[in-house]
Parts: sequence; structure tokens; C-alpha cells
Amino acid sequence: MTKKVKVLDKEFAINISHDEILTQIKKMADKINEELKGKDVIFMGILNGSFMFAGDLFKYITIDCQITFLKLASYQGTSSTGNVKRLIGLNEDIKDKTVVVLEDIVDTGITLDNIKKQLLGYEPAEIKFATLLFKPGSYTKDVKLDYVGFSIPNDFIIGYGLDYNGYGRNLADIYKIV
Repeated sequence: MTKKVKVLDKEFAINISHDEILTQIKKMADKINEELKGKDVIFMGILNGSFMFAGDLFKYITIDCQITFLKLASYQGTSSTGNVKRLIGLNEDIKDKTVVVLEDIVDTGITLDNIKKQLLGYEPAEIKFATLLFKPGSYTKDVKLDYVGFSIPNDFIIGYGLDYNGYGRNLADIYKIV
């Protein structure tokens, strides 16, 4: 029987187990440790969704590095573009460092594109992107994803940091809507 949960008014079925998540995160960490050894690295977790992914990934990172967390603030714009997103919480000097942006999920890529443009202004040596989940069917940008845990279909998912109206982030597994 498939494990199901109800969050608010929706029912979700397990999609990716916690064990599968940790196995994939360990593989990602091994690749990062190999590729970024000897570089001055700072990881940047994008809140709120990436907190579990960032915490578990960081446990397997063996290179010398730092970690910080940033939030995207959305403001209502005066032009037809709608929301303007600005990174808040960047207190570290990232000039000449290798920045690894940690995202819980990448769908359209608009957020990543926005983050990359803002970070380039701080003159890092390079910017890499790591995401636990990637929806290639929704992706519209050309920002390179350097480390991808799982490629998934365009389903609505929750758990392991991902939410439905603020709920469900605490679930250890990843669930998709039924």
C-alpha cells in the first residue's frame, strides 16, 4: 500500500523516500567534493525550501567551505513585470569565491536566472547551481544546473522542505498530489 498524507485540503502519495533522497544527496556531495577541492567555496541555501537539502548535503561535504542562507524578497513592481525579487541576507564577501547555490526545486528557472544576475554583481570566481529536484519539462532558462538530485515530471510535490501553503515542509519523504 502506498503511504499517503493529507495536508490541508489535498491528499498526497509518497513519491521519493527519505532513503532515496539521502542516497542521491550523498552522490551529489561526492561529486562536489571531487570537483571543488582546493577552491574557496561558499554554499548558499535559498530559503525557505532548501533548508533540509542544504543541511543534509552539508553533512557529506568534506572540502573546506562556508555556508550561508539567503531569502528572496518579493516586491510588487510598478511596471508590468509584476514581482521583483531581491536577495536578502548576503553578509559574506563572495568576491573571487566559488559560490554553490542550493535550491530545493527548479522548475521554470526564473528564480535561478534572477539569483545569478544578482550574484554576478559581487564578482564571484564562479557560480554553480545544485538542486535536489529539477522539472525539465517546465524549464525555460539557460542557466546551467551543475548538480541535480532527481529529474521529475511537472507534478505538484511537497515534503522534505517543500510546502503547500506553508505546510508539509516537515515530511521526511517527498510526496506528489493525487
